[in-house]
Order: sequence, then C-alpha cells, then structure tokens
Amino acid sequence: MKQKGFSTVILLVVVAILAVGGYFLLWPKIKGTVGPKTQKVYHVAMLSGSDAFVTIADGFKAKMTELGYVEGENIVYDFQKLNADPAGYDRVTKKFVEDRTDLIFAFPTEPAQSAKVATKGTSIPVVFAHAGLEGSNLVKSVREPGGNLTGVRWPGPDLVVKRFEFLLELMPNLKRLYVPYDKNYPLVPPALDALRSAVASRGVKLVELPATTVEDLKADLGARKKTTDIGIDAILLLPELIMQSPEGWGIISNFAKEYKLPLVGSSDATIKTGSVFTYNVNPLEDGQLAAVITNKIFKGTLAKNIPVVTPEAYLKINYTVAQGLGLAVPEGFLSRAKEIIR
Repeated sequence: MKQKGFSTVILLVVVAILAVGGYFLLWPKIKGTVGPKTQKVYHVAMLSGSDAFVTIADGFKAKMTELGYVEGENIVYDFQKLNADPAGYDRVTKKFVEDRTDLIFAFPTEPAQSAKVATKGTSIPVVFAHAGLEGSNLVKSVREPGGNLTGVRWPGPDLVVKRFEFLLELMPNLKRLYVPYDKNYPLVPPALDALRSAVASRGVKLVELPATTVEDLKADLGARKKTTDIGIDAILLLPELIMQSPEGWGIISNFAKEYKLPLVGSSDATIKTGSVFTYNVNPLEDGQLAAVITNKIFKGTLAKNIPVVTPEAYLKINYTVAQGLGLAVPEGFLSRAKEIIR
C-alpha cells in the first residue's frame, strides 16, 4: 500500500511539471490574445495643389515623425501632387474617401475645398494648410471651424497689402503696378479688394489682368512686347494658382527679367527664382503646425473643436536681384528681413 501511495504521488508531480511546462510553452500565444492589440497603422492621404507647396508636405511628415509616427511602421502616406487642376482635385479626394483613409491633409485652398466636399457625410477628418478663409467657405469661424475640418490658414489679404507697402519702400516713385490673376480663384476677390484700397491711397495705378488660363497671360504680355511702352513698372502676384504654376511663373519671371521689372511673387519659393522679395508664411512651418493638429485628432479630439492656426509671416529679400534692378534697399528694410540672399 505504501508503494502504491508513493507511485501516486510521483505521478501527480510529473503531471504538475508537464502542466506548468505546457503553460509556459503556450504563454506567447495566450499573451498575444489577451494582451494589448496590435498598434494601429494610420493612413494619411495628402493632396498638394501645386509644386510650389510641396515643402508643406516635408514639414508635415518631419513633425509627424517627431511626434512618434514612423512612416512604414505606424503611419502610411498617399501623397498626390497636381498643378492647378480643379477636376483632378475632385477625382483624387473622391478616391481618398473610397479608400477609407484615416485623414486627408490638403493644401492650399482649392484642394482643401475639394476635400471638404468629398468627405461630406463621412467621419473622415480634413486638415488643411496654406488655405485662405476669406471667401472660401471652408470653416464656420477660426475659433470653431465646425464640420469635419480645421487647419492652418493663409492670411492672404493682409500679406498682399504688406507686400505692396514693402514694394513702395523699394520703389517710392512706383506709378503702374501689373497684377495678373485667375479671376475665378476664391482667394482673389478679398485680396484684390484689400490691394485696391491700399493702392488708391498711394496714387498708384493698378494694371489688372483677369485671366482664366495661362494663354491669357501669354497674349497680354505678347501684346505689351509689341509696344514702345509696356505700360507697367513692377509686377505683384495674388494668391491663386495660374500664375504660380510652373508655366505661368516661367512666363512672368522671364518677362520681368527681360524688361528689368521688380517682381513680387506670392509663393515663398519664388525668392530664388525671380522675386525681389517675398513676405509670406513659412511653408515648412505650415506643415509642422498641421502635424500638431493631426496628432490631436488621432488622440481623440474632433477636428471641428480645434481652432484654426495662423502662422507668422516673414520677409525675405534677394539682394542680388534688387541690385541688378538698380534698387536702393533701405537699411531698415534689410533689418526686418529674416533672410537675405546675396
């Protein structure tokens, strides 16, 4: 009987050892089923409406990485670039919605408007950058955007007036200012109204070219070349995409160079390709601010409850271009510049 009892104890010990060993062998699988879920991978769709604004995407992705979103690990980007193609914007944003992306990042204004329309009736949040609010019907207000979107605004009218004032510092005797623009672009009317008011009080004549295509610009400048007096003394661009497109900018900058006309572009990138100066927000900073907003959305805050952000504007001057045009640059002008290209 003692032998039988002893054997029973040994058997129970062996069974216990096997049970414990089996538990540890199965632990990784058990842990995988009852532990934390697999980390979510966010799908962010991005649409740039012009090559001039691609830097915004760079700033956005860099800041997202800094915030812990590593591309290929917990975030994936679908980046689409189009140049002044409204129909294309609608096609792309519709596809973004069909793909059930987690968030759409669109810039500047027209792509943001397209994303707003495409996501209506869905829960997909939209973050915009470099977008004008005046006349665009993007948000209800800066403090309470409403709907499913928010972002980083472009203070268009204020920037345009300030550029005109800076131009007068370089050209105090300016008489005729050429302003070509896309007459159908939503940001043009408020910016143009502000510029007209500023110009009227300074005795400067606005020579406007309302256009719908680059061909309109070609025709107008071609006609001016055939006259003994081209009728303009400087060029200032408004916030729109026809004149900012590679073709449009190429035509304008070449004309300005040929006739030695001071040229003030709307995009920050133009400072290195013909503008005598720029006064604008930093596109890289636009993207960084948009990333901070995106992170808040991913953390659970609704887009409609995140106030729209307005970035700081900076003055940059191409001193080499100014000298080539024979412009006397006041010391006070230079002291306010964030960047001087020599």
